[in-house]
Amino acid sequence: MVNFFQKLGLGLKKTSENLSRGITDIFTKESLSDDVVTDLEDVLYTADVGVQATTEIIEKFSAKKFDKKSDINQIKQELCQDIVSIIKPSEQEFVIDKTKKPFVVLMVGVNGAGKTTTIGKLGKKFKELGYKISFIAADTFRAAAVEQLVVWGEKNNIRVFSGANGCDSAGLCYDGLKEAEKQGDDIVFIDTAGRLQNKKDLMEELQKIIRVIKKISPEAPHKTLITIDATTGQNGLDQVKTFKELVEVNGIVITKLDGSSKGGILVAIAAETKIPVYFIGVGEKAEDMDVFKAEDFAKGLLGL
Repeated sequence: MVNFFQKLGLGLKKTSENLSRGITDIFTKESLSDDVVTDLEDVLYTADVGVQATTEIIEKFSAKKFDKKSDINQIKQELCQDIVSIIKPSEQEFVIDKTKKPFVVLMVGVNGAGKTTTIGKLGKKFKELGYKISFIAADTFRAAAVEQLVVWGEKNNIRVFSGANGCDSAGLCYDGLKEAEKQGDDIVFIDTAGRLQNKKDLMEELQKIIRVIKKISPEAPHKTLITIDATTGQNGLDQVKTFKELVEVNGIVITKLDGSSKGGILVAIAAETKIPVYFIGVGEKAEDMDVFKAEDFAKGLLGL
């Protein structure tokens, strides 16, 4: 049976093949000259590692001496450790505070990032750990999102609270949380709309949802997670920054790493936002999403 580390390696294959090829080409040169450093920068940029993280990696790496006799695997190991040092602070455990019941997880992100699927996968995971779960389908303008959540709920025996198409999402969240309290749920996942075309409307909607949630539980939402599609590359970093302006994002889930040659975007996001990356996804099934481990990710990125 393939474990998650192996799935991660396969999922990051597009990125790791490009990085490995680029690194191998570079280090057939004589020594760590300025040209080599520039070439390494280009290879990292191509994988969407981003300016800040690339600068940090190059600084650490330039202090070491390599030439064409150096073993490529050793070079990759050194690069791996440099990447780990950048992303390790973002490796944090997703803790459910059992004294806060229900523990409210607000899921935000643009449409198409995999937000609804992520809720389904996480709901299944936590249900298997013994928690009583419910979903609130507050993306009320997208019937497909509600239907998708209902399918996940039916498959995993998780209650889904939904309303009429286009109904007030904040009112729905209020009623859904009241029901969750009544049913004694441990964790409630709230799906939200992600229309960025009009940031003002989205901001007002999200802030209204949060105000209403706080009427029931003043400390909620206990976690606000943003879902980022890895295939969007640097756009993903922009999305984190944009949503951080709208709400207090305090956790990240990165999806679709298996379809991306831009897996380095996780490094860019970790370096620039310092927000915990709790989960990463490399496929459609629930078991294709797991907790983020910095060393496993860096090894997968470099094909080690």
